[in-house]
Amino acid sequence: MMDDQNRAQIILRLKSTAGHIQGIVRMLEEDRYCIDIIKQIQAAQAALSRTSEAILETHLHTCVTTAIRGDDSDERERVLSEISEVFRHTNKSL
Repeated sequence: MMDDQNRAQIILRLKSTAGHIQGIVRMLEEDRYCIDIIKQIQAAQAALSRTSEAILETHLHTCVTTAIRGDDSDERERVLSEISEVFRHTNKSL
């Protein structure tokens, strides 16, 4: 599980990204230059990617570590399978 400080930081990141996306919507409504919009979308995607990486790092240091150190081999396999699946899904969407 994520500690309160980490959760608060990630929530702030996501709120900031949400604001950024709202700015992109405004750019579209104002019929701004397409390349400028694309650059802003890429910046928002990068921010989401960094947020995802931060959540993954926390998960590795908490849930995965606990499962690996634990005695339940089924739980260990489940957690490792989840991580593999996340990376499989990420690679498919690229």
